[in-house]
Amino acid sequence: MRTATLGPVERVEALAAMAARELDVLVVGAGVVGAGTALDAATRGLRAGLVEARDWASGTSSRSSKLIHGGLRYLEMLDFALVREALKERGLLLERLAPHLVKPVPFLYPLQHKGWERLYAGSGVALYDAMSVSSGHGRGLPVHRHLSRKRALRVAPALRKDALVGALQYYDAQMDDARFVTELVRTAASYGAHVANRARVVGFLREGERVVGALVRDTEGGREYEIRAKQVVNATGVWTDDTQGLIGERGQFHVRASKGIHLVVPKDRIHSSTGLILRTEKSVLFVIPWGRHWIIGTTDTDWDLDKAHPAASSADIDYLLEHVNAVLHTPLTRDDVEGVYAGLRPLLAGESDATSKLSREHTVAHPAPGLVVVAGGKYTTYRVMAKDAVDEAVHGLDQRVAACVTEDTPLVGAEGYRALWNARARIADRTGLHVARVEHLLNRYGSMTEQILELILADPVLGEPLPAADDYLRAEIVYAASHEGARHLDDVLTRRTRISIETFDRGVRSARLCAELMAPVLGWDQERIDQEVEHYEKRVEAERESQRQPDDLTADAARLGAPDIVPG
Repeated sequence: MRTATLGPVERVEALAAMAARELDVLVVGAGVVGAGTALDAATRGLRAGLVEARDWASGTSSRSSKLIHGGLRYLEMLDFALVREALKERGLLLERLAPHLVKPVPFLYPLQHKGWERLYAGSGVALYDAMSVSSGHGRGLPVHRHLSRKRALRVAPALRKDALVGALQYYDAQMDDARFVTELVRTAASYGAHVANRARVVGFLREGERVVGALVRDTEGGREYEIRAKQVVNATGVWTDDTQGLIGERGQFHVRASKGIHLVVPKDRIHSSTGLILRTEKSVLFVIPWGRHWIIGTTDTDWDLDKAHPAASSADIDYLLEHVNAVLHTPLTRDDVEGVYAGLRPLLAGESDATSKLSREHTVAHPAPGLVVVAGGKYTTYRVMAKDAVDEAVHGLDQRVAACVTEDTPLVGAEGYRALWNARARIADRTGLHVARVEHLLNRYGSMTEQILELILADPVLGEPLPAADDYLRAEIVYAASHEGARHLDDVLTRRTRISIETFDRGVRSARLCAELMAPVLGWDQERIDQEVEHYEKRVEAERESQRQPDDLTADAARLGAPDIVPG
């Protein structure tokens, strides 16, 4: 398999190729489900296309809790099938599909009542582990363990002594959600899918009642393309109803948005060697290890305002700080918060009793001939959702189509990752990079790390870290534009890297250097560099202002004070 390069030339070629010849399947929306659907279709031998109005994972799929998990709390709801399915997918990702991106992470669950709570919670976690092993893909994670209060405080000294009487520790997994989607898109392209971001569907092509393709506008250049396809898959998440509205079809279900916000704080603010999972009156709260940081989240509130830029209000931030501080020995303050991000969960809201109960489960429908809709679900089970969507699309194809093979199709970077990890000290010696830098690259790019190292070999300056965000090398910024489809500074600072949430300045001090590194790849002149930097600075200021507002309405208005660099 030739690993696809998603540079500016390849993007133009992909749009032209989609317009030149009818596709079997056109997927609209490049979040995790859409990218997974394109990969599923391409690996069945179908001629597949994928278009995204903004950037890969620019919606929900870059703003999650970054967890790959079975959903421990769904056991309490007795939704055993959903948990079993998710645990199987978690195991596949850890062991086979993306071991370079998906990593085990420990969580401590503090117990607050003696006796019954340990028995109740312990039984649930034991069942969770048993279901993981029975899936055939869960043997790589340690099993849960019971801890006394003394032992729990040893692994999590940050906890107040009166916040627990003991604890349980169990394992789940995590990943960088936006990076994962980028690798999914590249994998799909490597198997022959034509992919293009900044390509917005502005209408559907119809012959009678049948949908036969889409009218797609290249938002970078303004040109419109008629892309014909035997089947179109709407995988636009919280935009599902908007996309359906383009053909005037009323679906059997609707998707409503639920907002979840997260805080990012430095690692030294919470003294613990394990993540935490805490009960709140509404749901659960996670404190998740994230490199040199912690991610704290999340909330769960209805959102019916701007879907592209959900805003975190001051009340949201206070809610998370209040709940995490209830168990911390040294409370966190606003000054400890490096980054804040808000995302929207696509929850199914049916028009009948049957569909209104769907909640976090997904559904697939065929609302019009030639059009398939997939919605709902959770990040961990994206591959199952993609399979179901393509299975549904296949019913409308007048040809025999192979069965799904994505269970055995690793993402780009996975093949050879473990061998390179074992050789990381030798790679460090060969390249002159510190072994910690090599580990960082391997856990972001897997075997694609060799491409980064080639850039550094050609220009040793690219081996230097960014001065204001020294977790990242300059080569990674160039690579994002040349190989990963980054079209704008915001794409790089927010999704290809996480500088926008991992630094107190939200990436402002890194902006100009990153724009200058991207410029030769994307053909930017000085005026364009200045424009990209100015736009990013305005975006950051608008987000900061929104986070000072008391409620959703005022926060949304403040966030919309900075327009997109590419008008929608």
